[in-house]
Amino acid sequence: MVEPVSPLLPVWKPGPHGRLAESAGVVLTETRPGSIAEVTAWPGKEASVVAAIRTATGLALPEGAGAGVAEETKAVFTVAPRRFLVVDQAAGTEAALARLIGDEDGVVTALSHGRTAIRISGARAEWVLAKFFAIDFSPAAFPVGAGRSTAHHDVFAQIQRTAPEQFDLYVFRSFARSFWTALCHGAAEVGYEVR
Repeated sequence: MVEPVSPLLPVWKPGPHGRLAESAGVVLTETRPGSIAEVTAWPGKEASVVAAIRTATGLALPEGAGAGVAEETKAVFTVAPRRFLVVDQAAGTEAALARLIGDEDGVVTALSHGRTAIRISGARAEWVLAKFFAIDFSPAAFPVGAGRSTAHHDVFAQIQRTAPEQFDLYVFRSFARSFWTALCHGAAEVGYEVR
């Protein structure tokens, strides 16, 4: 199997950058999940689709707008009414979901080929992201596991808090390079490290 080429390759510059005091305020990485899928439940079929997501991932999705759960290698969150983003570091989850969710219950859209996954972590992650998105990133408003669908100018992004000081962002591959460049500029003030 051929490893897909990252759209970030031309602007990927590992190491420390920006205004560094003693350490970087944030760390930026590309996570490259094996599976990214959006699952849509038809009206009245949400419970069966959520059960299928649990079977495929082992994750119990909490109820509510933006609710989600994140573990080290898997994550899922509600992106809109009856719509869920499912991410797995292993390949094959998209196919497993498609087998479990029949045409009468909903649809699974494979997004692995069309999204780039960017992780921002560190003590200043909330502060850097607040420069781009009009969202309250505080832990009380945006707890671990929760996710949001939003945009920065014309760049659509789905964001999930995957740890207390860590967020995973999913952007269209066609916008990934420009978004990455903007994110690096936004993080330069607190210092950042690319890993």
